[in-house]
Amino acid sequence: MVKEQITASIKEKRAHIAVVGLGYVGLPLLTEFARAGFQVIGFEVDVDKAAQINAGDSYIGDVPGSVIKELVDGKRLSATTNFDQLQNCDAVIICVPTPLRKTKEPDVSYILAAANEIKQRLHHGQLIILESTTYPGTTDEVLLPMFEETGLKLDEDFLLAFSPERVDPGNPQFQTHNIPKVVGGVTPDSTGVAAFLYSQIVKEVHAVSSARVAETAKLLENTFRAVNIGMANEMARLCYALDIDTWEVIRAAATKPFGFMAFYPGPGIGGHCIPLDPHYLSWKARQHGFDSRFIGLAEEVNSRMPEHVVQLVADGLNDESKSMKGSRILLLGVAYKK
Repeated sequence: MVKEQITASIKEKRAHIAVVGLGYVGLPLLTEFARAGFQVIGFEVDVDKAAQINAGDSYIGDVPGSVIKELVDGKRLSATTNFDQLQNCDAVIICVPTPLRKTKEPDVSYILAAANEIKQRLHHGQLIILESTTYPGTTDEVLLPMFEETGLKLDEDFLLAFSPERVDPGNPQFQTHNIPKVVGGVTPDSTGVAAFLYSQIVKEVHAVSSARVAETAKLLENTFRAVNIGMANEMARLCYALDIDTWEVIRAAATKPFGFMAFYPGPGIGGHCIPLDPHYLSWKARQHGFDSRFIGLAEEVNSRMPEHVVQLVADGLNDESKSMKGSRILLLGVAYKK
């Protein structure tokens, strides 16, 4: 069976691992598999990125150029824009962006483009894993039908799973190898083999019953942060109205050793995930007639915080007998972890 075939190739380090999309998620993942002794190849549409990797250099801060150079020189890692080389791979992991459309609906076009490249070269004995954050049902409702159009059958010819990325760029404490990995397959065989693959590079793998559970777990993680940041931001506006120091309130509440987790107000929300992922969950909820009110309210509160920051700046200028007009404002920390 295909399960035993792929498992044996992983166990014996014969499996060739492919990662599609070499950004802040894909390149660290590719590097970890290479360091674990696998032959790996990264697929990119950006010619310059592929060339930079093949030259032994890195454009991702979490991956030192010296590590890339060592793996490239040792013939364990390479990058390409030629997707025909997917034919030589036993496991293919998709790590492409999942932005929002202008309508704030999910844009899975990058996933579909990657899946189409894989579909054209899908063969017996392959394991396909999606890591890109997406709405529940993408793996088994979108990818599975695409791959089965080839005539190949799940569990007989190939395996399919979802394992959400959990990268925190720039965090030296938590990196790919020591962040627990959630894995959910479309079938139990897919779950088992995908979990076994990740166990080669990650200390803790948490297998769940389905791809849909894994997809939803990722969205819960980031929606949890968005909603709680929204609560902190609303408390900041409330404290402003009551002339109470928000930060002192939070410090006091944080002394409680149970039942409280400190979140802090700010000018809104940013980064790759928090502003986007809740929309994937609320969009899917609407497809099933469910109104996710907390998510919508959190977005409303968070999106109004820039106005509150402007008000605070105006207050600060007034305290110095200065007007907003004509004042020069210095913003520190405009970029995201740059």
